[in-house]
Amino acid sequence: MSSEFNFFQQWYPLSPVEDLDPKQPTPVTVLGLRLVIWKPPSSPTYRVFLDQCPHRLAPLSEGRVDEKTGNLVCSYHGWQFNSQGICTHIPQAETPQIVTNNQDNICVQTLPCCQENDLLWVWLDANSPELAAATPRPLSPQVDASKGFVWSSMVRDLDYDWQTLVENIADPSHVPFAHHGVQGNRDQAQPIAIEIVQSTANRIEGNTVGRFNTKMTFEPPCHLEYAISFGDKGQQVGLVTYCIPVAPGKSRIVAQFPRNFAKSLSRLTPRWWNHITVRNLVLDGDMILLHQQERFLQQRQSVESWKTAYKLLTSADRFVIEFRKWFDKYCQGTLPWKQVGLNSSDTISINDNRQEVLDRYRQHTQHCRSCSAALKTVQRLQVVLLGGFVLTVSGVALLPDALRLRLGLPLMVMAFLGLATFTWLKVWLEPRFYFVDYIHAQR
Repeated sequence: MSSEFNFFQQWYPLSPVEDLDPKQPTPVTVLGLRLVIWKPPSSPTYRVFLDQCPHRLAPLSEGRVDEKTGNLVCSYHGWQFNSQGICTHIPQAETPQIVTNNQDNICVQTLPCCQENDLLWVWLDANSPELAAATPRPLSPQVDASKGFVWSSMVRDLDYDWQTLVENIADPSHVPFAHHGVQGNRDQAQPIAIEIVQSTANRIEGNTVGRFNTKMTFEPPCHLEYAISFGDKGQQVGLVTYCIPVAPGKSRIVAQFPRNFAKSLSRLTPRWWNHITVRNLVLDGDMILLHQQERFLQQRQSVESWKTAYKLLTSADRFVIEFRKWFDKYCQGTLPWKQVGLNSSDTISINDNRQEVLDRYRQHTQHCRSCSAALKTVQRLQVVLLGGFVLTVSGVALLPDALRLRLGLPLMVMAFLGLATFTWLKVWLEPRFYFVDYIHAQR
């Protein structure tokens, strides 16, 4: 039985625009499709192509943007493509007619894309641009400056499947335990009453009843958000997530964090600091659990369904149940991996290498312009501080005796303060861009 839900005729956010480099191509994978993001110098917006040169299928993401023509150039043989994916130059062509006569056959497959709400969006079906133009993006009403909101963003690749990611975000009851000391407190955990108010092919909506008024919304295939209201002045904080299927056992989260209060704090807190001290820590807490959880479920599903493998007994599980029912009803409980030549059963093994599962650099830092720039600054500062310490100590040793007592002491104090700063950068700060082990038993 075929799926009633078409995963390819949907809008997906690829990345916050601020994390993209306009000077070089960027590879990204969605639903097993390898894509390349690039920006023509004369265009205000990015382009998204299939990451394959039609000549010999080399990855265009390894290419460059030509300084003279503004075209995307394949680094294998130098073929050039304009913003519409049309081949404009083949260096090996004996005559210009070779290019013009084969124009229809040597184009790069282009995908509809646009920029909205600070995100770059792509439509995965190249054959339905009219439908793409008529289909609105799944935007959040909370990411709207005209309504008094401010927000930050983050993207990270995850070592577990799309369905596990959606299921996890749809489950607020795990927060006090999986994120104890970060965003929750296990000693304050209590029942969460979730009421499903709408459940259709295109939308699941629920509310939680309790201290805060919380609205939960899932718009398939990727948009899942919380809108949390509290206080008597209309304060609202939100979690807006886009759950991107990458490959079997791999997903990506593109998240925005809006609020309509404490706006100046968002301008004062560096984006990278928020990422390394809070956002990555939250995702680490989930990762080490979910990577293994979904492998266990995959093994169990060979003989039983999630309905018996899971023991969903409380109201707190209502949204998870509703999502699973939607996935079974409209998607036959599977993603269309076979349509892109992938096998969903390839993810059965569990990776016990925690440094790989929690690899912040590979999963986040290299994709985040804020964190990668901060990391370079931290590394350069270490060189300056260490060099300053060596030069200061050497200089004090060479000072005449008359000056050594008067200048030597303050210089040595400064040198050791610099060494202490170097140690903090090297031992505490720099590792947070690469790997921090998350051991739940020690929290």
